[in-house]
Amino acid sequence: MELKSNEEKISRALLISVDSGEYDAEASLEELFELVKSAGAEPELSVMQKLDRPESATYLGSGKLKEIAQICDEREIDIIVADSELSPTQIKNIEHETDVRVIDRTTLILDIFAQRARSKEGKLQVELAQLKYMLPRLTGKGIEMSRLGGGIGTRGPGETKLETDKRHIRRRMETLKDELAEVEKHRQMLRKRRKKDGVVTCAIVGYTNAGKSTLMNYLTNAGVLAQDKLFATLDPTSRALKLPSGVTIMLIDTVGLVRRLPHHLVEAFRSTLEEAAQSDIIINLCDASSDEARTHLQVTKDLLESLNCGDTPIINVLNKCDLIADDTIEQDFGSYVKISAKTGEGIEKLLEEIDNNLPLRLKKVNVLIPFANAGLANEIRNKGTLLSEEYESDGIKIEAIVDEQTYAKIGNFEV
Repeated sequence: MELKSNEEKISRALLISVDSGEYDAEASLEELFELVKSAGAEPELSVMQKLDRPESATYLGSGKLKEIAQICDEREIDIIVADSELSPTQIKNIEHETDVRVIDRTTLILDIFAQRARSKEGKLQVELAQLKYMLPRLTGKGIEMSRLGGGIGTRGPGETKLETDKRHIRRRMETLKDELAEVEKHRQMLRKRRKKDGVVTCAIVGYTNAGKSTLMNYLTNAGVLAQDKLFATLDPTSRALKLPSGVTIMLIDTVGLVRRLPHHLVEAFRSTLEEAAQSDIIINLCDASSDEARTHLQVTKDLLESLNCGDTPIINVLNKCDLIADDTIEQDFGSYVKISAKTGEGIEKLLEEIDNNLPLRLKKVNVLIPFANAGLANEIRNKGTLLSEEYESDGIKIEAIVDEQTYAKIGNFEV
C-alpha cells in the first residue's frame, strides 16, 4: 500500500543527515533512501551537514535549516525524514522553521513495520514498539499532531491513542505485553514439540532485502512475499525442506535487519528473532552485489552474538551472484557459499552445507526389526523421526531418520 499525502498523491520527502564521523553517514543515507521508498514515499533529494555533533535544539545548524526551509517551499516537500533519532524539541523546531512535518529514522522503520505486519503477533509487536517510542514524546508535538490523514509515521496506534494520557498508554502496553507473552508460550510449545519430534530447524537471517524470501520460495515453494523492498517480510514463515541426505528440516524465514536498528525495536521483535536463536543451523544471507555486503554480514553476526548464538553452526551465503562477475567476489569473506536464489545457481552446494552442519549425523534407514527386538522399534519411535511403520510376518518394517547412536544399535537390521 502506497503512502499518500492528504492530496492523494505520493508524499515527496526531503532527507536530512548530520555527518559527525560516528558512522558511515553516506551509506546510512543511501539506506534511508531505500527505507523511504519502501514506505511508499518519494525521496526527492537529501541534505547532509558535517558537524561535530547534531545541534541539540535544531539537529542541523541554523543556516542549513533556513536553506532546507527554502528547498521545501520550492520543491513542495511534504515530509522531512531525518537519518537519526530526533528529540521532541528538535522535531518541533524543524517543523516551526520549515512548516513541513518531520519524522526520524525510527518512526520511519516503525511505519514500515506497521505496513508489513500480517500476523497477530506481528501487529502486537508493532503497536508495542510504537507506543514505547511515542510515550516520552507525547509533549512538544506540533505539525505532526495537528495534521490528520496519511503520511509516514501516522500508522499504528493512531492519533487518538497518542493524545490520551500516559497512564492509559502504559495500561495498553501492559495488555500488549500480556498478549505477546501468550503468543510466545504457544511458540515455545511448538519449539518443544519440534525438539521432541527430532525436527532440525534452520533459520535464514540477514540484512533486509538480501533475498531471504526469494530463497525460501525457491527451496520450499512457500509463497512468501518477495519484493525489492526493505522489510518486505515481517512475520516468520516456517516450511519443511527435504535435504539430499533424506533428512527433512524446518526452514524459517525471519525479519530483515538494518544498521543502527534501534535497540527497542530489536527488543520488541525479540520473539521473532529468537526463531533464529533457537535454531540448530543459521544461514547468514547477504546481497553479494551490494558494496556493503561485508558490513551486512557483520551486522547480522553481531546481532546473532547478542542473541547468544555463538555455538550454533552459521553458514555464510552470498546471494545474487548472478548480478556480478566471479572475479569481483573478494576472498576475505571467510568461508561462504555462493548462490543465486533467483536462478538456482549454487543451491546444491548450499543444501550440501546444511547437510554437513546437521547437529547430529542423522541417517535415513529402512530396517526390519524382529519381534524379539521390539524394544529397538520403540527406541526409534522415541529418539528418531518415524516416517513409516508396517507390521510384517517376520518383524516390524520401519523407515525413519535416526542419529548415530541409534543407528549403531539397528544397523544390522537394515533391509
